[in-house]
Amino acid sequence: MRESATCDLRPVTCLHLGAAYYPEHWPEERWPEDIRLMREAGLTVARLAEFAWSTLEPAEGDFHLDWLDRAISALASASIATVLGTPTAAPPAWLVEQHPDLLAVDESGRHVQFGNRCHYCVNSPQFHAATRRIVGAMVERFGSNPHVIGWQLDNEYNRVCYCDRCRSLFQRYLAEKFGSLDALNAHWTTRYWSQTYSAWEQIPIPIGLHNPGLMLEFKRFVTESYRQFQRLQLDVLRPHLRPLLLVGGAGGGVWVTHNFMGWFDGFDHYALTEDLDLASWDWYVGTGHHDYLSSGAAHDLTRGFKRRNFWLMETQPGSVNWSAINNMLNKGEARAMAWQAVAHGADAVLYWQWRSALGGQEQYHGTLVDPSGQPRPFYEEAQQLGRDFAAVSSLLANSAVVSEVALLNSYDSRWAIQWQRHHRDFDYVAHFNHYYRPLAARNIAADVISADTPLDNYKLVIAPALLMLNESRAARLRDFVARGGHLVLTIRCGMKDDYNALLPSRQPGPLVDLAGVEIVEYYALLDPVPVAGEWFTGTSRLWAERLRVLDETGTQVIARYGESNGWLNGHPAVTVHPHGQGRVVFVGAYLDEVSQQSLLDRITSAAGVQPVMETPVGVEARRRVTAAGEEVFIAINHERAEQLMRLPWPAREHLSGQSVGEELRLAPYGVAVLTRLA
Repeated sequence: MRESATCDLRPVTCLHLGAAYYPEHWPEERWPEDIRLMREAGLTVARLAEFAWSTLEPAEGDFHLDWLDRAISALASASIATVLGTPTAAPPAWLVEQHPDLLAVDESGRHVQFGNRCHYCVNSPQFHAATRRIVGAMVERFGSNPHVIGWQLDNEYNRVCYCDRCRSLFQRYLAEKFGSLDALNAHWTTRYWSQTYSAWEQIPIPIGLHNPGLMLEFKRFVTESYRQFQRLQLDVLRPHLRPLLLVGGAGGGVWVTHNFMGWFDGFDHYALTEDLDLASWDWYVGTGHHDYLSSGAAHDLTRGFKRRNFWLMETQPGSVNWSAINNMLNKGEARAMAWQAVAHGADAVLYWQWRSALGGQEQYHGTLVDPSGQPRPFYEEAQQLGRDFAAVSSLLANSAVVSEVALLNSYDSRWAIQWQRHHRDFDYVAHFNHYYRPLAARNIAADVISADTPLDNYKLVIAPALLMLNESRAARLRDFVARGGHLVLTIRCGMKDDYNALLPSRQPGPLVDLAGVEIVEYYALLDPVPVAGEWFTGTSRLWAERLRVLDETGTQVIARYGESNGWLNGHPAVTVHPHGQGRVVFVGAYLDEVSQQSLLDRITSAAGVQPVMETPVGVEARRRVTAAGEEVFIAINHERAEQLMRLPWPAREHLSGQSVGEELRLAPYGVAVLTRLA
């Protein structure tokens, strides 16, 4: 039996490999065999109990916790730590029977059906009371357990409730925020279509398209509702947990997280993660195969929630069960995906799940162990990953991703655009990735951060479709450029205020002087229009903005529109304007991919941003830097064919333990972990 790697239990000091494990599904005499197989695979952590409410509390106040205590102890005896989930995503049948109005109400006014997870109204006081009871019982029993290294709150928040209670609370939220109906009516322009409100009770929860201001505030209310529910659990947990030492990351003590879902847009993730110790997320491909140029953005998004390393709390062990075609990932592909997560700042990779349940809604989902209890073929790939992590865990201890580029993400802007796309194919995330992918293709690291985050230490900031641009954001961007930063503003920037109302000025609103241009008109395009200039010759698709240069002497026109609809012909499409010690690029076109790559290559070069390493197409190179300043490079071949890459220096490859000269051969889906040789 091969020993599992031993790890410091703190999230930033060890590379963990794990799986979601449900011991309550199986006879207790089976547990030792599961744990033996976990050790053989090199697992160092298991997530337990996030759906076990009916087992932990089969009747009100009747707690059955001994089985969970025994499971944690059995795992610990094999050097496998535990992350405990609070089971609130699955309120049991007896609780719903006691309090039927605990169930959420859907848009049609019907209570959602019991049994499909997250069926609760997040604002239900009965649900809150039951949550305090079950979480309190768990933390009193396990809060001081040294083998429990972290807690996950609930599971994948996603439900929106439209019940009368939520409507009343929403109206109260609006009254507290706006102070008066006159202020609300003014910000929302409610004279339009005679929407003026004379009482708070008149304001509905929006169903479908509605007043843009109303829709935005409801999203903010949903965010605040989940944040209050989350704080409720944190208030119960934290008095019983060893406190964290937040020096250089979430080190020491016991941490608390929630498993988010990447680009899911149900709430503002920056607000929701503010109270958590670290962020984690669940990553699934579904149908098809991994696209590393886009998936890196989702990792960087999650890392940007707290601006520190994250956990990959769930990922697929080969396949899922809920997609249109539940194909298996290619052999080796999941290993490459796991290493990509680590390269982008993950300190743990956990598979969902360990063994196939015999019943329930996810019978066909991929697992490491099949219904018979025997390892699936994928188990060997996980085992290889276990050996990988054991070999380099200490090397990557206390390391983090360091970036000189930031992309600004705004949930408010995203919501506003998706409600009023103006072109059916204009998608905020796709447009965001249109700026991320050229960076990823050149191995340029980037942080995906809130549009309200300080911009110190960045050389280049890109603001894709930053629709909502208030004075605070504008001032931060002005200061960044004045100090020598390079800023990229794109289509649909600076159109609206914080209430989802159009600004009484031309785009980019308060940044017109900074950009040196204003937008005379915007055009949703039926067909691509030509765009040509000094840096590229290509087309703009979906969208084009006609720029008017305000500073004729200082502004450089990089590209102009060619013959098209007559309105755009010959007008500037891309400009560069100096400001202070920096400069601003305004991109009024939605360029084709080749032109976009040329544009971003020019921009990054001018900003002095260098790639981590030059690699062949399909090979990704990333860098993590330790607390002592040592650089660790991770190269990943995302292709099914062998790749040969040249190294800029002799290196030590730590997975094989070999020294490497100028050339490195990467097998299909191969990985190398490198440090420079002196």
